[in-house]
Order: sequence, then structure tokens, then C-alpha cells
Amino acid sequence: MDVNWSDLFRLTVPPLELIIRGTVMYWFILIVLRMAGRRDVGSLGIADMLVLVLIADAAQNGMAGQYQSITDGAILVAVIVGWVALIDRLTYFMPRLGTLLKSDKVCLVRDGQILRRSMRREYITPAELMSELRQRGIEDLSEIRRAYMEPDGNISVLKRHGSS
Repeated sequence: MDVNWSDLFRLTVPPLELIIRGTVMYWFILIVLRMAGRRDVGSLGIADMLVLVLIADAAQNGMAGQYQSITDGAILVAVIVGWVALIDRLTYFMPRLGTLLKSDKVCLVRDGQILRRSMRREYITPAELMSELRQRGIEDLSEIRRAYMEPDGNISVLKRHGSS
């Protein structure tokens, strides 16, 4: 088996096309996942999942030869990682941009009462909420001052004073 080393690293797709393709797919998938909501309680955040899927696909194409060269796949992975790094930095320095690009916490329980509208918006059933609360050692809603679904899908709980 003869390996042509120069073909492994030769660009087969113009770099600008790879940058445009990576950028368009990143933003398309981010928007679609953002509109879908955070259905999976306690799962990876949307941005985390997006990056893993895109990088895996881009790297797989570069490794499996679908692009014909490793360099094509490497450029696509770099574009995706570059967007993640840029968005993280921009949202740190420009908090208003962060509110547009990242989910905010959603109050699910207020003063021991389930907020049905919030639950419906996040597609969480009372049984799923109670399961999450029991895992945190809370048996009764009356122990809760506030419970929030965080942007990463986890549920945080603020107990009432006097609750252990």
C-alpha cells in the first residue's frame, strides 16, 4: 500500500468555502437548538452539545476522507472552535449579547408553588420536577423558596429559611 503523503494534506475544498460552510452550519444549528428549548433536565448545555456534534462530524469527514484531505477537516474544526471561543469572549465583555445568545434561568417553583406556565414552556412534567427535587433531598415543595432551570438544563434550588 503506497501512501501519497502530499494528498493527505492537500486542500481539496477552497478554505473560504470551508469557513463559510462551518459558520453557516454553526449558526443554523445553534438557532434551531435554541428554539427547541432545554428539554433534557441536567444534560449538557446546547452550546456544548452543538460543539461536540459539529467537531465530531468535521473531524470524521477529515479523517474518513470525505473531504479528501486532513487539512480540509482541520480548517472546519478550527472554524467551529473559533466561533465558540469568540462567542464566549464577546458574551463576557458584552453582557447584553449574552442575553441574546444564551438561555436565561427559568423559575419553576416560587414559594412552594409550581409555576405551570414555566413548566409548560420547558416541557417539564411535575413528576420530572419532583424526581429532580428528590435527588437533591427535597421531599415537599413547601421546603422551596425558589427552584430554577438553569441555562445548562440543571435545576437549582433555594430552600426556605429553617429548611435543612
